[in-house]
Amino acid sequence: MRSLQENLEFLAARKLLRNQFKIAIFGLGSVGCYLLDYLANLGDSGIEIAVVGRNRQKLERDLNAIRAATLIRERLQSKTSIFEADFESIESMEKVIRDFQPDFIVNSSRAYSGVKYGSISWNTVRAYGLWAPLSLRYVRNITEALHRAHSHAIVINTSYSDATHAWLLSAGQAYPHLGSGNLNHLVPRLKMAVGSLLNLEPKDWAKIQVSISTSHFHDVSISKEGRTDGVDPLLKMSFEGKELHLNRSEIFARCAIAMPVDQKRNMLNASSTFEIIAKLIEVLRNGGETKFHSPGAQGLIGGYPFIIRVSTLSGQPPLIFCGVDQTDFKLEQMIEANRASIYLDGIEGISKGELTYTDELVAKVRTQLNFDLPKSVNLDASDDLAHRLILEVIQPKLAELHS
Repeated sequence: MRSLQENLEFLAARKLLRNQFKIAIFGLGSVGCYLLDYLANLGDSGIEIAVVGRNRQKLERDLNAIRAATLIRERLQSKTSIFEADFESIESMEKVIRDFQPDFIVNSSRAYSGVKYGSISWNTVRAYGLWAPLSLRYVRNITEALHRAHSHAIVINTSYSDATHAWLLSAGQAYPHLGSGNLNHLVPRLKMAVGSLLNLEPKDWAKIQVSISTSHFHDVSISKEGRTDGVDPLLKMSFEGKELHLNRSEIFARCAIAMPVDQKRNMLNASSTFEIIAKLIEVLRNGGETKFHSPGAQGLIGGYPFIIRVSTLSGQPPLIFCGVDQTDFKLEQMIEANRASIYLDGIEGISKGELTYTDELVAKVRTQLNFDLPKSVNLDASDDLAHRLILEVIQPKLAELHS
């Protein structure tokens, strides 16, 4: 599978020939539907969108609703299409990629749809790493299909990128280029918290600059509870070019903003993915520099500020730089901070295709969920563990809630 650098270079060079971008959304659940709505509402005829799923009738219903709503707003410009695919089959997804030839692929599919895994475990186990095998299941097939199709598409994964990308990379397998998710959700909470502390008008909140590096655990613990459990993320904030030196504990406490816990919450995940796609298209079209936050960027554990720079000179191929933004923190600092953070999420380490859980998580899962979690799980055994988690944890918990 080609690197992000190679694919950006290909897209930037091809943009000189045609200013068109194709986006494929794999999985049209709530995240996919929100994302489709946001992309369609750009009113950009240079964007073509394909939705990919297992049920053509459902895809058609959802797509038609978004088409009609976008037309009411007089924003309907993007061409849209439907592809059926079996997410269990690499060959099925490879055919979609070959037929549609996307520039961007978004994985918003879920091995067990309609359930927020964390809602089952957070209150008792307080760690999301347990669910890594489920998050890995379909994105592994998508990236392998991309590799087989020799595609230049940039893959953005929305499911626990903090660990799944590193897991794939450690096994020498294809992995998504970028992730989106909880880290992206924490940035606006920080801006809202700082804005309220400084008594800024909402229109000025976007002027607050945030650079943060941490993993999924702190995205959740700060957002839900306003606490860091003794391991503070790397964080720098500024406003109108001046660094802010505010009380961190108070800022984190103010980040515990009431949010929906049902599927409406997924508008945040979709917005995070939209931000990355919109910024990538903008910088590829016009050059310059863009920054966003991404979990799992370049196969690293945890989340990082990420920068892309495109320089264009008349008559010459574009010059591309992409990588973790080290303006505020050194890469080694960020890697260390993320390892400490993801330990609290139940992951001790990832190496040579094996994900190792912490002893604390193994003990909590046995006590609280009555499930024997192995200390380590090899990538090749991840599907079996995912299946067991569905049968022995998710389905009994759902039955208990509905009884």
